[in-house]
Amino acid sequence: MSLFGKILSALGFGEKAHATEAAPPPSAPEVTTAPAPSAPTPVTEVDVVAKLEGLAASHPEKLNWKTSIVDLLKLLGLDSSLDARKQLAAELGCPADKMGDSAQMNMWLHKTVLQKLAANGGNVPAELLH
Repeated sequence: MSLFGKILSALGFGEKAHATEAAPPPSAPEVTTAPAPSAPTPVTEVDVVAKLEGLAASHPEKLNWKTSIVDLLKLLGLDSSLDARKQLAAELGCPADKMGDSAQMNMWLHKTVLQKLAANGGNVPAELLH
């Protein structure tokens, strides 16, 4: 599993895949007119802030996950080492000029992870995405 996949999983994004199930295909064409099928059940967004704040409340360390990629990864129980962050940055397409400076890479990585969470159905407030 990719590192970003582990982040998604730790936040419960995998659970939404089970929220809807496809109906089995009909075995033969219907001859009679059937009522219109109901709309598919919408997939609920993952409330990223609520999940992270819940984890932070029970975590022994005070972690600043809103600004620190290291703290965000720690909060999720994932490897926050420089090597792991470099691997995650490479996976997410971090520009080469930021990869050489860990502070710039960390800032880019934090913003990008939150943006990707939002793009994957996470409810992330706009102030955390900039």
